[in-house]
Amino acid sequence: MNKKRKILQSVIVVILGLVLVGSGFFLGWSTGRNYPQHITVTDAANIFPNASSTAAPADFSVFWQAWNDLNQYYLRNPSTTPQQKLYGAINGLLASTGDPYTEFFDPQDSQQFQGDLTGNFGGIGAVLGTNASGSIIIDSTLPGTPAANAGLKGEDIIEAVNGTSTASMDLNTVVNEIRGPVGSTVTLSIMRSGWTSPHNFAIVRANINVPTVQFAMKGQIAVITLNEFTQDADTEFYKALQKAVAANAQGIVLDLRGNPGGYLQVAVDIAGYFLKPGSQVVKEVGRAVPTENFTAQGNGALDTMPMAVLIDGNTASAAEILSGALNNDRGVPLIGEKSFGKGTVQQLFTLSDGSSLKITVAHWVLPNGKILDHNGLIPNYVVTPTATDIKNGTDVQLAKALQIVQDEINGTALPASNASTIASSTGIMPAPVQ
Repeated sequence: MNKKRKILQSVIVVILGLVLVGSGFFLGWSTGRNYPQHITVTDAANIFPNASSTAAPADFSVFWQAWNDLNQYYLRNPSTTPQQKLYGAINGLLASTGDPYTEFFDPQDSQQFQGDLTGNFGGIGAVLGTNASGSIIIDSTLPGTPAANAGLKGEDIIEAVNGTSTASMDLNTVVNEIRGPVGSTVTLSIMRSGWTSPHNFAIVRANINVPTVQFAMKGQIAVITLNEFTQDADTEFYKALQKAVAANAQGIVLDLRGNPGGYLQVAVDIAGYFLKPGSQVVKEVGRAVPTENFTAQGNGALDTMPMAVLIDGNTASAAEILSGALNNDRGVPLIGEKSFGKGTVQQLFTLSDGSSLKITVAHWVLPNGKILDHNGLIPNYVVTPTATDIKNGTDVQLAKALQIVQDEINGTALPASNASTIASSTGIMPAPVQ
């Protein structure tokens, strides 16, 4: 799969300047044609006004009639450009599939989307999400970024961006409004618990480098957190493994909570550290693309290392593939909450004006035959934090994972699975950093 770079991108949440979604979902990604040239349309008639055809299920004369009626009668038609109408039509075409992962990006959004995948872009360094009432909130901030330095906090409600209310905006729209050129200023109107009125925060945008991998030692166990499968994630992950070896780690907890996916090949490469060479990681099965098997190609140096994987409702796409492969092949315990269930492959097709289409072309099948899409992974050990755990900052899921790995190290029999108590996943993908 060196000929195609695949990414997994999840469903609707985005992080200003960081790495998940609001927009960072997992998709299998490869770049399509750069410039379409000779295109034959076989399922539409009357593509041009007054054209005729006898073998078309879709009559395009209706489209042009609607175009002309809009131009003639719409009250504010002069304020809508033909290009905006064209992009709106393409959006409608893709929306007709009912697939949330099949999307259109205008040139600006296309550039931003590809910037998200590199993990390096301009923004304020805040992770966005939504609360129970649907308001767009600050989920967290990255240390040392403009958002953190300005004093933004988790659960802050973003009521307006540059004076425009967010009440009618979705998460992606707010992300787009907050991002902008490095050095420019964005003003957020923030409402916080205990305040009687919103406060304005004028924040200067900066280049945000998302920390793809984080490393910590907990006793003799290395905890490696992988936030997203960006282009450089394999290199950063290898550095974390070097630290683990230097610290004489006897086991590993791989934390994939909140990981929305990214480049599939990066996930396959990382699997190569823990699986024997040639082990199947995942299979790609589609309608118009050939079936493709992805196998571990690393040295499998850590294929007997005691380990566990942390997952939750925002673990999606490539993160689910890596988790599922480790669980299927080695029986590596999964701990936490049911994963998101993003199991389809998206391919990116670049259009001639710099806009792009992200189209679902296939789905993933794990080594045991399980199709991830809409199903997700059920952990072997279900651990759901309570409100008190969250308030006190107690990570009960990590504590359980450390206990399980320590039992593996000691050769102690693992406790029985409690998977039958699994709760449903959140159904909302994480959002990228802004």
